[in-house]
Amino acid sequence: MDNKYILAINPGSTSTKITLFLNEKKIVSTNISHSSEEISKFPKIIDQKDFRSKIVLDFLEKNSFNPEHLSAVVGRGGLLSAMKSGTYIVNQKMIDYLATNSLEHASNLGAIIADSIAKLANVNAFIVDPVVVDEMDETAKITGIPEIKRKSIWHALNQKSAGREAAKLLNKKYKDCNLIIVHLGGGISVAAHKKGVAVDVNNALNGDGPFSPERAGSIPAWSLVELVKSNKYTFPEIKKMITGKGGIVAHLKVNDIREVEKRISENDKKAELIYNAMAYNISKSIGAMGPVLKGDIDAIVLTGGIAYSKKFVDLIKSRVEFLARALVLPGEDEMKALADGVLRVLNGKEKAKIWKN
Repeated sequence: MDNKYILAINPGSTSTKITLFLNEKKIVSTNISHSSEEISKFPKIIDQKDFRSKIVLDFLEKNSFNPEHLSAVVGRGGLLSAMKSGTYIVNQKMIDYLATNSLEHASNLGAIIADSIAKLANVNAFIVDPVVVDEMDETAKITGIPEIKRKSIWHALNQKSAGREAAKLLNKKYKDCNLIIVHLGGGISVAAHKKGVAVDVNNALNGDGPFSPERAGSIPAWSLVELVKSNKYTFPEIKKMITGKGGIVAHLKVNDIREVEKRISENDKKAELIYNAMAYNISKSIGAMGPVLKGDIDAIVLTGGIAYSKKFVDLIKSRVEFLARALVLPGEDEMKALADGVLRVLNGKEKAKIWKN
């Protein structure tokens, strides 16, 4: 295998993560924080393009790396239209869509910045498994209201990466496994992976599935309508209750599970109740995926930052291991997952896909 230098870029709302890889090995990495004063100078996300691109170029210069030595550049995928899983070449159609996207999200800059750096190196830019990957069965999208369909917005990048790692532990290929994979983070996604395809998953952003540290999850619909009708809250405030200020934050005013566990150790009964309730809700969502796979489950995979908590993981395992063995793969290495996706293409193991909207 020839040496291939891959630059991975992951723009967040208040940070820019950058990692340089030589094949699968991390060479150098940084996570640069941006103050609210810094970011507030830019009216729109797209206006940050030059600011963020310069940060990436400064990173390369600081580490004495010439962009011309790059084999590829990869950025975190943004809020594009629904697409199949895979590694996609960044094209002008994608750039134009992200640049004019009304959904303001920092991840929209990933492909745009990657493209600007790739042009300097005369190589391709890519994205890998963005949050809008949609492999759901059509049946899984139907609700009791024809105007409303379930949407696929989830932690596709980390779930797919965890699925491949789990398959190795099972001495199988990901495409030959049936897995229930759970990403445990600020948002929580629970997906049924059938032979390498996520045929059902909750919308981990906009109100579906279990509640999480920052999201409300599924809410009794009638009660939510009554809350909207009460005029106690504005529409933006209601949306924040669902995403951003829901879940653990709404109940306990913190979003860090470690702080919740600290409170429990100090005999905080409310913290214990909410903590147990979140584990209970996640367990129910895992159970709901059992019939999707008709009980043929190779493993349940628990991943994401909260999976580092043995106490929390054990609460879930105690309820769901009758379905299948549970594999715990804590954390998420998004940068490596991005680089691995590109490396599979560069090494001919996968074919790069073209996004057509």
